[in-house]
Amino acid sequence: MNNDQPKFELISRREAILRVSALFGGTLLVGQAAMLAGCAAPATGRQRSSAARGLFSQSDIELMDEIAETILPETDTPGAKAAGVGPFIALMVSDTYYAADQQVFVKGLADLQTRSLTGYGANFRVITAAQRLELVERLDAEQHLYMETRTDAMPAHYFRMIKELTLLGYFTSEIGYMQAMRYVETPGRFDPCVPLVPGEKSWAPHA
Repeated sequence: MNNDQPKFELISRREAILRVSALFGGTLLVGQAAMLAGCAAPATGRQRSSAARGLFSQSDIELMDEIAETILPETDTPGAKAAGVGPFIALMVSDTYYAADQQVFVKGLADLQTRSLTGYGANFRVITAAQRLELVERLDAEQHLYMETRTDAMPAHYFRMIKELTLLGYFTSEIGYMQAMRYVETPGRFDPCVPLVPGEKSWAPHA
């Protein structure tokens, strides 16, 4: 019998999340600790909301789609909305975040809507693209200041969660891999350093 046949190893969700973080230069994702903890042990009432599956309404998911699209809009490649990032964010927060982080996220969505209504007189989903971008840029500046002074005992800023889940969802989607980046299913060799011309798409990593 031939014992030299290749063996295929299935990776765990924990390992997959760790590998995906390499997409961001090895930077630890905010919320990654919660995701990894969720992969390591069964959820308990203290860890997760018992109503996690019903955490978001369809309207909430559509809102997340629009926020994600503002962060990664359609250009010469499809944007975050086409990649289904809104439902991805909802799934990740509902299934992998601790209850405390879920609360921060849900309250954050409400805060974003309040700011949209106060500043522009309308729901985020119906204000103009320029107004959306202005609001998102203001929130991004706020989360940067918050994260600079954040301690381990403090939760992450909700917009930090949204932004990084948007990147995670987009660049692990088929659109992100196949269109925003260049992907070769079976590369002929490993090139650790490939020069890129300005404006050229980067290569998608292999799991």
